[in-house]
Amino acid sequence: MTETLPAEDGKIGAGSPRGRDELQHRHSGAIADLRRTGINPDFWYPVAVSGSVRQKKTFAAMFAGERIALYRGESGAVYALEDRCAHRQVPLSMGVVEGDALRCCYHAWAYRGNGRISQIPYLPKGAGLPPRGVRAYPVREAYGLVFVFPGDPQKAATAALPQLPEFDSARHKTMTFSRTVRCHYSFMHENLLDMNHQFLHRGILGKIQPTLLGYDTGPYSVEARYLFTHAGGKKNRGAGLLAAEGIGGGKSPDVITIRTAYPYQTLQLVPENAELPAFSLWVAYVPEDAGQRTNHVYGLLMIEKPPIPGALHLAWPLIRRFTERVFAEDRMAVEAEQRAWDEQGEDWNHEVFPLIVDVRDVLRTNGVPIRPESALCGAAAFRGSSPLVSTTPHAEPNQPG
Repeated sequence: MTETLPAEDGKIGAGSPRGRDELQHRHSGAIADLRRTGINPDFWYPVAVSGSVRQKKTFAAMFAGERIALYRGESGAVYALEDRCAHRQVPLSMGVVEGDALRCCYHAWAYRGNGRISQIPYLPKGAGLPPRGVRAYPVREAYGLVFVFPGDPQKAATAALPQLPEFDSARHKTMTFSRTVRCHYSFMHENLLDMNHQFLHRGILGKIQPTLLGYDTGPYSVEARYLFTHAGGKKNRGAGLLAAEGIGGGKSPDVITIRTAYPYQTLQLVPENAELPAFSLWVAYVPEDAGQRTNHVYGLLMIEKPPIPGALHLAWPLIRRFTERVFAEDRMAVEAEQRAWDEQGEDWNHEVFPLIVDVRDVLRTNGVPIRPESALCGAAAFRGSSPLVSTTPHAEPNQPG
């Protein structure tokens, strides 16, 4: 069920009942600290840009403390294995790709893309191979990114990748972002969804007046609609070009729609009197460390091409510089929030914006506890402390990979 909530006069007053209720419940212990909530692994998460995983090369990736070895075989297919050799635990990302197999750099144990051991070169002919290999992750390539499914592999086939029709559209050009930010992923959702922080970007955007038009909330998502009005000051040229204002710029308001649809987030900007967005942003925040206090941001900014051929190509460096400056300021703020949480040991935030209270509920209820064993690599974290069971990949006959 989705609840649609209008904004009262476009604003939510400080000290609102919803904000006060969250504070009271949190201090009473009724609400768990969101910053101690882990991201749900039963979704597809990008862990690398496709171009970083070159043919017959390895790439060391991370998901919430799990080390993952990506490699692209001779066939061009990408595989994802837990990043350890079953023999001496040396990272397989240090290994050598042979055909579509991955050979450990230490004692040359070879693994197929399904995690099974295919050869131990110094083992006598006819000798039995160890029965256990390493965990293989379901993996897909889409939108210029490598996605893995770090959760229950039985759910991978029915879990959908995000649908981004603009990415493949000839009417759009995509700018890809890949950056590490030292904060819990929830700070990133709050930062993008709460557009009341535009004062932070005053040196880039001038004076922006965001007006909340209303928002929808449900068990898995929160969507907010803002009217952005430029109220004075100098606006970065790249910002105007991104919003389809042309070389001369403009001061007309824009409607910005931001949506957290767990676990991803999107943003669209529609200029006044336009029917289609000038640009659409899709972003995923992928925890890297076991405590999930660092995340890797993968973003796809899909920009509509203007009618003038080549205009977007010329504007591209200005747009890139603008987006990097805005991202740098946002990163400064959210990393400061994380440092405060680390120093205080808990969430002392006094939140007064009901929209953010709601998105915290979505992230909290859809997330999972951060477990100490999440620091373990792949299979150990997935199976806990129980013995390896039948889902463990087995060795194959002793033959070259």
